[in-house]
Amino acid sequence: MKVIYDKDTDTLSVVFALGDVVESDEGTPGIILDYGLGGTLLAVEILDASDRMTIPDHVDFEIAAT
Repeated sequence: MKVIYDKDTDTLSVVFALGDVVESDEGTPGIILDYGLGGTLLAVEILDASDRMTIPDHVDFEIAAT
């Protein structure tokens, strides 16, 4: 998984898997879901990220204990 924040475009992208995007869906304005073959979710793009989250260029990653 890769998280990318582009300050120039104020876009936050979370890439779950690599692959060719065959379909994109903006079911919620400003939130774009990119899908690959077979409907696999490849990425989520958040437009105007600084308006949607407190600190878009800060990421905490945590693995929950089982």
